Amino acid sequence: MSSDAGPPDDATASAVGGASPAVDADARSADDDVRPDADDLLLAVEGVETYYGDSHVLEGVDLEVYEGEVVALMGRNGVGKTTTLRSVLQLTPPREGSVRLRGEELVGRGTHEVADRGVGWIPEERRIFAQLTVEENVRVAVPDADDAGAGLELAFGTFPDLAERRDADAGDLSGGQQQMLAIARGLVGDNDLLLVDEPSEGLAPLIVEAVADALADAAADTTMLLVEQNLPLALDVADRFYVLDHGAVVDEGGTAEVDADSERLRRYLSA
Repeated sequence: MSSDAGPPDDATASAVGGASPAVDADARSADDDVRPDADDLLLAVEGVETYYGDSHVLEGVDLEVYEGEVVALMGRNGVGKTTTLRSVLQLTPPREGSVRLRGEELVGRGTHEVADRGVGWIPEERRIFAQLTVEENVRVAVPDADDAGAGLELAFGTFPDLAERRDADAGDLSGGQQQMLAIARGLVGDNDLLLVDEPSEGLAPLIVEAVADALADAAADTTMLLVEQNLPLALDVADRFYVLDHGAVVDEGGTAEVDADSERLRRYLSA
């Protein structure tokens, strides 16, 4: 996992002024009914304040992810979704607040230490090794060489298009195929928590469908925090959701409570 990535689109947002919006009390109450058992808490983000220079991007973000669930993080462009993932990874460390994995504080640790503790990342930028073949890209992502065969089977079983081009250089793939490869690399890693950033961004509808199917299949075995602008995809894959606005959580709940046409979500997601 590289720690030299530049600030994402979230970082270009202007400094946010005024008080952070409060989370709707009814949404909090509804969420109590879908939240898993406290003993299964995997990730706890509390009061996180993150800046890019003088730009105050995250203003006291609180969220939780439990073992075995997929949590969607939604909101308009520039509200801090990617920055939240980067804060968990310590790529952009918070100035204030806490990020704990199974109770262990991550703030102050290096990104490689976070990765060593089982946190994986599928970034929006489709980071692959362009000069390596598709198969070599997958093999690099498998931490134990003895597991390479199983990793290849998972990757190519999930994305048959990649199997057909396993000997091709990754740099020669289409944008959609490169995104498939980036996701496949994340799925074959030995991760306790997988952070997934905008997996459907800029993809054709058929590719989006394949990505959605892959994430849904992976959800059976992988805990995920998913940033996704495609509302139907996010609601289909996730168990719970958080909505960010102006750098703070303004709504949360179970995905069974809402649908893609829900005014509750649309008021925060429409341009």
